[in-house]
Amino acid sequence: MSSKNPSSADNQQERFQDLDVPDAIGYYLAGFTDGEGSFHVVFRKRQDYKLLWKISLCFNVAQKDRVVLELFKQHLNCGTLRQRRDGVWYYEVNNLNDLLHKVIPFFERFQCLSVKKARDFSKFKELAELVKSGEHLSVAGLMRVLEIRQTMNDGGLERRKYTDADILRYLENPQRLYAEAVNEQHDIVRSS
Repeated sequence: MSSKNPSSADNQQERFQDLDVPDAIGYYLAGFTDGEGSFHVVFRKRQDYKLLWKISLCFNVAQKDRVVLELFKQHLNCGTLRQRRDGVWYYEVNNLNDLLHKVIPFFERFQCLSVKKARDFSKFKELAELVKSGEHLSVAGLMRVLEIRQTMNDGGLERRKYTDADILRYLENPQRLYAEAVNEQHDIVRSS
């Protein structure tokens, strides 16, 4: 008896079958994502992280009507819905396991057609593998994340809380983050 080693294509097809998304719904959601969705990476300052930055990946879609967003949640079987004060709803997936095993296989099967969104998705997959491996926890890995992020979402500069320069400045001077946190605590105490 010979043992059969499943190929990468077999594994990929198996993941797609697990999604159990009808083609009409899958292509509709992919098209919706092409216009209203985003694949991005977020940096958050964290004192309890060695490099002072928590790096998170997120897939999200925003819309005033939550009906389509509920379809995302139902068919991807992950993520959350939330509403902003202005009435806009967000569907978002932040959990790395869900991104790796649900969101990425979905968009490998139901591809976005625009060049920009397809490029962002490709970079997002690269980031997900980098984070999965833990490489982002090193200075070299963090620098690679910054490099990849620069090529996504047309640079995304207008929406980013922290620029590359902000992140690099904290890497060069980690005491700066501690000093800012202490000042924020003093401001909170004074305003109470």
